[in-house]
This record gives sequence, C-alpha cells and structure tokens, in this order.
Amino acid sequence: MSSNTTDPTQNRSAKRGCLLGLGVLLGLTILGGCKASQFEAPVIVAQDAGRASATSEGARMWMTVGERRFAITLADTAAARAFVARLPLTLDMAELNGNEKHADMPQALPTHAERPGTIQNGDLMLYGSSTVVIFYKTFRSSYSYTRLGLVDDPNGLSEALGPRSSRVTFTEN
Repeated sequence: MSSNTTDPTQNRSAKRGCLLGLGVLLGLTILGGCKASQFEAPVIVAQDAGRASATSEGARMWMTVGERRFAITLADTAAARAFVARLPLTLDMAELNGNEKHADMPQALPTHAERPGTIQNGDLMLYGSSTVVIFYKTFRSSYSYTRLGLVDDPNGLSEALGPRSSRVTFTEN
C-alpha cells in the first residue's frame, strides 16, 4: 500500500462539504440579487387553475347587462364577501383589450392575488384592490387577480357586453 492513498470515507465527506458550501453560496447569490420590494407582497401562482372553486355554500349574485341577466357563483374569498356587502352596485365598465370590461370601486376591497395562468370567459376578478374586471373571452395571462366569482353560463356574455363601455348592475337577487 502506498503512503499517499486517501481514505474513501474522508473523500466522500470532503465532497459533501464542498457541495453543501456551493449550495449555500448559490442561495446567497440568488437572494442577494433580489430587491427588498419583491418580498413585500407575495403573489400566489395558480397555473391554469381553470374555473376556480366557488364558495362552499354556492353563494350567488346576479349581473345585469342591458336586457341580459347572468348568475354569478361567488368565490370563497374575503374580496367576494366585501363586494357583495356593497350590493346593489351599478358600474360603468370601460372596454379593454377586446376581452374585458373594468371599473374602479369607490373603496378598496381585500386582496389575495393569484396568477391564474388562463383567464376564462365569465371570470369576475379584482385587479389591484379596487378595479373590478369581468372577462368575456378565454386567454392566457401573467397578470395577478383576486377572484370574486364566475358567471355560471357565460354564453352570450360577449354579445351582451358589446364592443364599447357597458353599464353593469350587480345585485344579490
């Protein structure tokens, strides 16, 4: 046996220590590149969640656009409950991007923003803390929203909302 051979146990231990040190260094490097503001308000990513869960009670409200009335199943969120507490509510909703109508609420609502991945026709969402948005086309999005509810049957929603601004009334019954 030669005098410069190493013990295999020491060799594995040295490799493990080196890998651990590299992992810690990599983690610190990544965290060091982040801005402090990135940690202030976490956003939950729900990739392609599809139709979100509604409240366990199946609570509903109604949305009327012109002569059309649509049932909306409310999401189980603090924002949805706060929105319903302000009903009845009529909003003049502006057109945006050929797929949504939006209007600002006079007061902020609670938020719990998520990135749904895919927005569905009939999704009723809150952008930021005070902008109510009704989507009338399905598309992919990287924006974050707080879910308020979804239109039970969105057939005809796009036609009812039309290509311009729309007056939309939300009621409990």
